[in-house]
Amino acid sequence: MHLCRAAATLLSAFTLIAALPATAQAAPGDTVMQPVSEALAGLPIQDEVRTGYSRDLFRHWIDADKDSCSTRAEVLLEEAVTAPEVGTRCSLTGGSWFSPYDSRTLTSATQLDIDHLVPLAESWDSGARDWSAAERQAYANDLDDARALIAVSAASNRSKADQDPSTWMPQNAGYHCEYLTTWVAVKTRWGLSVDQAERDALAGGLAGCPDAVIEVTLAR
Repeated sequence: MHLCRAAATLLSAFTLIAALPATAQAAPGDTVMQPVSEALAGLPIQDEVRTGYSRDLFRHWIDADKDSCSTRAEVLLEEAVTAPEVGTRCSLTGGSWFSPYDSRTLTSATQLDIDHLVPLAESWDSGARDWSAAERQAYANDLDDARALIAVSAASNRSKADQDPSTWMPQNAGYHCEYLTTWVAVKTRWGLSVDQAERDALAGGLAGCPDAVIEVTLAR
C-alpha cells in the first residue's frame, strides 16, 4: 500500500514537471520545475563584464508596500527564529536569527546583513547591465522568491562580498548543497548567465549533492 502511494506521488511529480514549460520556451511569470542539474545546463555560458558597474544602479531596501518596513526589515521579520518587537518606523528590538553561512545564532538585527545570494555585482556581470533601472530595482528587492535574499552574519556577508562559488563558499559545509542549488535557482529566475569557472564550480559542487528539483517563477 505504501509503495503504491509512493509510486503515485512520484508519478504525479513527474507529470507536473512534464506539464510545465521548459525554461527555453517559458516566458516571464511562468513557473518552471526541473532538476538543478538541468537548470544549470540551461544557463548560458558567457564571459563576465564588470564595466560600468555601480551599486547605486540597483536601488535597494525600498518600502514597496508602504508599511514603513524596508526590504531589509521584511527579510529580517520573515527569517527571524524568535520574532523581534517592531517599533516606530519598523525599528526592530530583540529577536534571534540563524546565519546559515557560518552556523551562528545572532540576537540583534544590527549584527546581520541582508545578502543578495547572487550579489548585485555578479548579476551586473551576468546580464543585469542590460536591464532597465526598474528591473534592477526589482532584482535588488526580490521578496517574491524567498531564496533571493537571506539574513546572514555581517562578517560572513562581508567575507563573501561579490564573489561567486568559484572563489567563495559558506564556512558551514552543511549548507553547501542548498547554497549552490539556490544560486542556480536565482540565476534561472532572472535569466542570468554563468562564466566557465563559475559553471565548473557549480557542477563540481552539485555532483556531491542530491539532484534536487527546483521550482522557479521566471522574473524575466
